Amino acid sequence: MDTDYLNLYNNLIKLTTNKILYKGLIKKQDEFSDRLLLFLIHFAFFLKEFKKSENEKTLQEIYDFNFRHIELSIREIGYGDQSINKKMKDYINTFHAIVSEIHFWNELKVDEKEKKISLFLNNFDYIDYLVDYFDNFQLVLSKNTLKSYLKSVSTH
Repeated sequence: MDTDYLNLYNNLIKLTTNKILYKGLIKKQDEFSDRLLLFLIHFAFFLKEFKKSENEKTLQEIYDFNFRHIELSIREIGYGDQSINKKMKDYINTFHAIVSEIHFWNELKVDEKEKKISLFLNNFDYIDYLVDYFDNFQLVLSKNTLKSYLKSVSTH
């Protein structure tokens, strides 16, 4: 099952590294935190779409797997153990805030969606582009099954 979760994780990473997402970057160079925030937003939409009782155990395993890999990435950057614990707590709290903010995404008007995304992506201009992108991402997710994403199907 870890291979399936790794496929999903890698697909989310691939989406996160899409150069088009960074066209509105205020600082001309993206940072680890920018990429991580985009990853977390993608992951939040993914969990939102497949949040059903029959998927609960699998989604919890995917959640745990992804955050373990984020922790490993932070270690590779060179943070110490004490810093990693604080960073992970911050990232998990940010992720849960993202999940909360996008919970009613489909009922929001465009300007409300822009405000929600802006809360997390303050290093980005062209928030309207990102709103369109995540609207389309959610649409693509809705046309597939959880199982299809675990079998290395590209997510976009």
